[in-house]
Amino acid sequence: MYINIRHVKDDDVDACYSVESACYTSDGATREKIEKRIKVFPEGFLVAELHGQIIGMVNSGSTDKEDIADEALKDMVGHKRDGKNIVIFSLAVLPEFQGRGISGKLMSRFIGVSKYLKKEKILLLCKTELISYYQKYGFLYGRKSTSTHGGFEWHEMYLSLRTSV
Repeated sequence: MYINIRHVKDDDVDACYSVESACYTSDGATREKIEKRIKVFPEGFLVAELHGQIIGMVNSGSTDKEDIADEALKDMVGHKRDGKNIVIFSLAVLPEFQGRGISGKLMSRFIGVSKYLKKEKILLLCKTELISYYQKYGFLYGRKSTSTHGGFEWHEMYLSLRTSV
């Protein structure tokens, strides 16, 4: 099964929204938010494709802030293309393709892209059950977030991209 990981294109909006809707409930992004993320920061938005169908994605924004509990950033408010940190908004793979390593391929490529973009850290918020998942990629636990998005408890995780000399 060959999975193509590539940067998003403008005409991927509907497919990306379908993935988001299939994977998230009250905490998912609207079609409008997905479209805005694609238009504003396509370099921070990757998709996984199988036989021409988008089956997964990871999308982000960029900021100089360390505190990412502010929901406005998900609307790209305060997004700063050359910000020192890149913030993952969602990592999603269609349910029927989960458990096949696709999210791992997306994460590995995303980490590489983040380094290429010269970001210092990758930041994200995740639910309790996903803390160990992100730790597999080297993310460290920050703290319990003040965010209550979608009525859930969230945790801040970060991955330092600085290389020591």
